[in-house]
Amino acid sequence: MKMAILGTGDVGKTLGSALIQQGHAVMMGSRTADNESAVGWAAERGERASQGTFADAAASAEVILNCSAGMHSLSILAGIDPADLSGKVLIDVANPLDFSNGFPPRLSICNDDSLGEQIQRAHPDARVVKAFNTMANPIMTAPNKLAGEHQLLVCGNDSDAKAVVKEIALSFGWQENQWFDLGGIEQARGTEMYLALWVRLYGKLQTPMFNIAVTRE
Repeated sequence: MKMAILGTGDVGKTLGSALIQQGHAVMMGSRTADNESAVGWAAERGERASQGTFADAAASAEVILNCSAGMHSLSILAGIDPADLSGKVLIDVANPLDFSNGFPPRLSICNDDSLGEQIQRAHPDARVVKAFNTMANPIMTAPNKLAGEHQLLVCGNDSDAKAVVKEIALSFGWQENQWFDLGGIEQARGTEMYLALWVRLYGKLQTPMFNIAVTRE
């Protein structure tokens, strides 16, 4: 499949590299087509990797992964032709973290709304699925880095779109019993607000290599 990564940070590079390893073609999008980080990443990943603007990447793709900083995601997506988002699976990996007052960050959106919902409202013809946002990027594409059972929490309104995301997750090594579908996109409020706890666990553990394990009777 043709994939777009919006964002040039570690999350986008990790996901983009894993998708290439699975045989997908990936274009990394940034604000300018000559972004040095994106150019360097694409050059190292071979013929299935390319780079361009955010708009270029979205136009070329069947599946789009929003790996941009959550504070800027809405403005980035607003700069893309709606026709290039319409009908496409849009995996929202971003969290609305505001570091303006230092660490730990606060959430710029919370309680009765979420970034995932705002993206879906702004782009009603896109098929938004919130996924991979509750863990460090190495775990996203290699869940076996952690021992024992742990879950991938996802939500979205379109069951077929979630099936596409599930197929991607399984290709990364996630197992059927690790897939945890929370329901509609409004459930992104919970997964995004979990970041307030995640950053504090990170501070206490001094490592990002942990994840949620849901246990029940």
